[in-house]
Amino acid sequence: MPVTDLGAFLAARRARLGPDDVGLVSHGRRRVPGLRREEVAVLAGVSADYYARLEKGRERSPSASVLDAVARALDLGPDAREHLFRLAGMPVDGRGPATDRVDDDLRELLAEWPHLPALVVNRRLDVLARNTIADALHADFADTSNLARMTFLDPAGRTFFAEWPRAAESCVAHLRLALGHDTGDRRTVALVEELAAADDEFRLLWARQDVRGKTYEAKTFRHSAVGTLTLTYRAFDVRGSSGQQLLVYRPAPDSPSADAVRLLGMLTPAGRSTGGA
Repeated sequence: MPVTDLGAFLAARRARLGPDDVGLVSHGRRRVPGLRREEVAVLAGVSADYYARLEKGRERSPSASVLDAVARALDLGPDAREHLFRLAGMPVDGRGPATDRVDDDLRELLAEWPHLPALVVNRRLDVLARNTIADALHADFADTSNLARMTFLDPAGRTFFAEWPRAAESCVAHLRLALGHDTGDRRTVALVEELAAADDEFRLLWARQDVRGKTYEAKTFRHSAVGTLTLTYRAFDVRGSSGQQLLVYRPAPDSPSADAVRLLGMLTPAGRSTGGA
């Protein structure tokens, strides 16, 4: 029987944990890294046979309580836990289908933030809208329509993102989360295939099965015109537009990064928002 998406996810996450990570005593040498199926079963409070069936795709209808127990056993974060539920056919939210149409009021709001880079993305990391200072922030890129392509395919990406490996991990984990929402989304599948064909590091990161959405993080950028700047972004889900997030970047007050952002504001006219392409 072929390995299911759920089975592949469980196996990859199990392989990344050792006995010491979960308070177990290791006995003997291990032929492969990570926890054994039997150890995950003990931690989750299920039989070894049941867990093996789940990972091999022979258990099709696990209960929510079992999935919660497995999530705890594998030390899954909130996004990874939701991803586990979706792979098992148990969606955890009741929101409608994703949309790429950005509401006019939100576009106007972006335009009213001339001093803070802000953009709207979908789950696939397509940039659906941005304000002009965000345009200036990403001016080093040839194509700014998708954050993952910018990170992996544009030569500017490995210079612009001062901590490129962390930026790459974040993109891949976000795309994995996107496919968990809709495993049949052809555009997301095509994007993953495009990136995997072009970049060895993307393939390695994709195999790790990390699942994590955008929330709050500080990032350091190297901009050709204004130099190095560190910005903290916060992601907000857009109510009424399923799958969309508003990302707002800000520097620490009275910092060199704040001066750099002010310089960005001088590079392009403020007061209007643009589309993602």
